[in-house]
Amino acid sequence: MSTTTERTTPAPLRRVLLSTFAGTTIEWYDFFLFGSAAALVFPRVFFPESEPGIGLLLSFMTYGVAFVVRPLGGIVFGALGDVIGRKNVLIATLLVMGVGTFLIGCIPGFDTIGFWAPALLVLLRIVQGLGLGGEWGSAATLSAEHADGAGRAKGRGLIASWMQLGVPAGNLLAVGALFVMEATLSPEAFTSWGWRVPFLASALLVLLSFWIRATVAESPLFKVEEREATPLRTMLRGYWRQVLLTIGLRIASDVSYYVFAVFALSYITSNLEMSASVGLTGVIVGCIAQFLIIPISAHISDRVGRRPVYMAGAIAVGIWAFIAWPLIDTANPVLAVIAIATGIAAQGIMYGPMAAFITEMFPTKVRSTGAGFGYQVAGILGGALAPFLAALLTQTFSSTFAVSVYVAITAIIAVVASLLARETMRKDLA
Repeated sequence: MSTTTERTTPAPLRRVLLSTFAGTTIEWYDFFLFGSAAALVFPRVFFPESEPGIGLLLSFMTYGVAFVVRPLGGIVFGALGDVIGRKNVLIATLLVMGVGTFLIGCIPGFDTIGFWAPALLVLLRIVQGLGLGGEWGSAATLSAEHADGAGRAKGRGLIASWMQLGVPAGNLLAVGALFVMEATLSPEAFTSWGWRVPFLASALLVLLSFWIRATVAESPLFKVEEREATPLRTMLRGYWRQVLLTIGLRIASDVSYYVFAVFALSYITSNLEMSASVGLTGVIVGCIAQFLIIPISAHISDRVGRRPVYMAGAIAVGIWAFIAWPLIDTANPVLAVIAIATGIAAQGIMYGPMAAFITEMFPTKVRSTGAGFGYQVAGILGGALAPFLAALLTQTFSSTFAVSVYVAITAIIAVVASLLARETMRKDLA
């Protein structure tokens, strides 16, 4: 490998950060839009002939399909990122995600085309999963490597966290769009056509992000690194331990987030008969709080290390799970908003240093492949199952206490993974 690394000047670094933030925001807007709609309207639009509880479970199953295929997107696009470049992959994943989301807004309901409606919904959800699966590994890698190229390795955690802000930003846009439509339209109009508007509007956001990403420079470390012909094979043979640690770290973050950001939306409307605006407000407040918590926790990880900050976040979500659900079960709107918002905010403690922590575990030749693969496999065990299992546990035990235990178990796994991982704060990515 060449030892000469191109330098990234401040202006290109800022463009990289804007690109990863904007692109990640749009892709997560598309992804979370589906999740919120799955909790609020899809059971009535695509599964109207099922019992309400069964329709909700079927809706969450279509939501979880994307998580199952995300590792495939991580494998394919992650390997391409290590072969043809991080920038080119990020443009491709953005377009894949954008097309899938726009077409979801065009699918007729079950009453119009019957079982073809949920079938097309699942197909396009798979397309979304492939696009998002390839996004994170290349975006995190590009951010971290440009930080080293700009001589900002000591602030790599904070710099890489810019792309992580795309998650609350995307969720905020998605929930906000649905909130506006739900608040301004009658229930009949919202179910009939109002929910489609945010999906169709995503096309404009994709075009804007495409223009931004097209102007970004490729990673300076990637340019000088000798290419690996089969990065996936190399990653599995030499870095399987790092992949397992990535999975362990990720599960609690995914489970805690989706329990509050998705399952709670359906629980307060279906079980507690509260207004959907209560849950949406909680998610919005939580996402706003993450804009502060994610960069702060990432900055602290640049000072004291990734591991202690990550463990603190895991412990926080584990404890809060036992406080939040009793608050939600009071059916008090204010307490429900506080419970949901705090749960999402606590997850941000883990999410801040995550991009740097995971990418620092892998060498340049397999960094995009390894980070993307481990991150997305964890999505199956975490985000894909979280809303479904939370709904199933609640229906089985007629209580949300089982949901609290579920979140706490994943938090323990994250703490153990943090203890087993090596501290990477001062690692030289070159």
